Order: sequence, then C-alpha cells, then structure tokens
Amino acid sequence: MDSNGVVEWAVVESDIGPLMLAATGTGLVSVVFHARPEIRDRMLEKLRARLGAEPVEAPGSARLAEPVRQLAAYFAGTLREFSLDLDWSLTAGFNRQVLRELARGVPYGAVAGYGELAERVGQPGAAQAVGAAMGSNPLPVVVPCHRVVENDGGIGGFGGGLETKRQLLALEGVLPQPLF
Repeated sequence: MDSNGVVEWAVVESDIGPLMLAATGTGLVSVVFHARPEIRDRMLEKLRARLGAEPVEAPGSARLAEPVRQLAAYFAGTLREFSLDLDWSLTAGFNRQVLRELARGVPYGAVAGYGELAERVGQPGAAQAVGAAMGSNPLPVVVPCHRVVENDGGIGGFGGGLETKRQLLALEGVLPQPLF
C-alpha cells in the first residue's frame, strides 16, 4: 500500500474536550468528539474497515499539522473558515451532498434549518434525512453540523451532545455565552 493509503491519527485537546483527528493522503477524513479510549478504539475499527488501512498514531504528523493548527485557531476565535483538504470517503450519496452544501453554504456565526438544507440540495421534504446526514458527519466542527438547527428555533440533536453543540454555537456568537 502506498503512503496515501496510510491513515494517520492523533488526539488533540480542545475547548470541547479531546478530539481525535485522522487524515489520509487526500486530506482530513475524520474528527471524533470525546475521544476517550473506547470511543477512539471504535473509530480506529471503523477506519480500518471502511478505508482498508491500518491507522497509525502520528501526533507529529505533517498531514495533521494544518488541521491541528486551524482547529486551535478556531477555538481561539481567530479562524472563522477552515481551508483544509478533506477526504470525503467516509460518507457518500445524499449525506455527502448535504454535508458539502453545509460546508460551502452555512458560514461561521450563521445557522440553517434541516428543511432549508434539504431544499438547498433539491430535496424539499427531506428534513429528517438531513438530520440523519448530520448525525453521520465524519468531520464535525470542520463541516459545521452544529450550525443546523430546528426550524422552530430548537437547537436540534447533535452527535457530540447538546452541551458541545451549545458551546460551539456560543463560540460563534449564535448563542449567548453561559454565565457560569
């Protein structure tokens, strides 16, 4: 297998807890919240199965340096738009279409409804499927599924937990910062 077939990963600290980042020769392929050992092991198994490569822990990886730098800048409030090469191979079809539209079309500090996103990809009425696509997002934070909310103003669900979603929306100024 060539070096592009290698999946490099590392766990980095962030304001929302440890994040596991994984990258291929194509780009960042996975961001995982709450990267405790059991969650990390489950993700390594998924990467092995889906990408057909043995993931290599590489905290100093050149491939991960830019994602680590940009995420740190995002949490510091100095980066509003990620400019990373992304490897979309953990998602396909409708989910990939919706996630690409989200990455392209819902900027920092803005939110979109599930139904609105469904309309944007030409599938009005597919709000629930958009919800499922958000839940399957392999690149949260970078592909900002936290910016997708319920049309009635509800915060909606979130794979990383509602508290994490609130923290990200507060960071972006969409929600007030908690008082304590």
